[in-house]
Amino acid sequence: MMKGVHFLAIVALLSLTSSLVSAEDPSPLQDICVAIDDPKSAVFVNGKFCKDFKLAEANDFFFEGLQNPGNTENPVGSNVTTVNVDQIRGLNTLGISLARIDFAPYGENPPHIHPRGTEILVVLEGSLYVGFVTSNPENRLFSKVLNKGDVFVFPIGLIHFQFNTGHTNAIAFSGLSSQNAGVITIANAVFGSNPPINPDVLAKAFQLDQKIIEYLQKTF
Repeated sequence: MMKGVHFLAIVALLSLTSSLVSAEDPSPLQDICVAIDDPKSAVFVNGKFCKDFKLAEANDFFFEGLQNPGNTENPVGSNVTTVNVDQIRGLNTLGISLARIDFAPYGENPPHIHPRGTEILVVLEGSLYVGFVTSNPENRLFSKVLNKGDVFVFPIGLIHFQFNTGHTNAIAFSGLSSQNAGVITIANAVFGSNPPINPDVLAKAFQLDQKIIEYLQKTF
């Protein structure tokens, strides 16, 4: 009888442990969240308050303008028009967002990551060379040339890019699994941080002459 009781106790303990292990913290919706004890100085983690349900209206779930092309007259030749919780307040807590990406001929959306969201992209016009790289130590590249109507997925947190391979404009739309997926453009973050990263650090990391690093920091 005692063995049966012990067995039931072990099963119950394992079930509880399994339940605790499967639980996890909610995904962060901003880059940093410094803990404080004074509630008067606190902000919501998602950075938004909720409107009284009785005051909600259709415009809280509406956005217009994605039919308009973005300005691609910039060094990289692309423009991203985001539609996240800042543009559609009704997206708050729903875990999705959207973006239109315009490409000039041979323009690119440079290597970047979304720290809080997986991206699924569909090409509307033109052809794009796209890809993502897995984490260390494999650093395996998954790449594909996409044509009109093709779809590609970029897993959360992995470096990825899109490049217009044609001599005409290209357009793509992407959906993201976060109301605010965030974006870290690798070159901007590394060479354009404020304040700048010590050039000695970057010179060693990239195995480049320090003068080249300093030039890149000035560029960004």
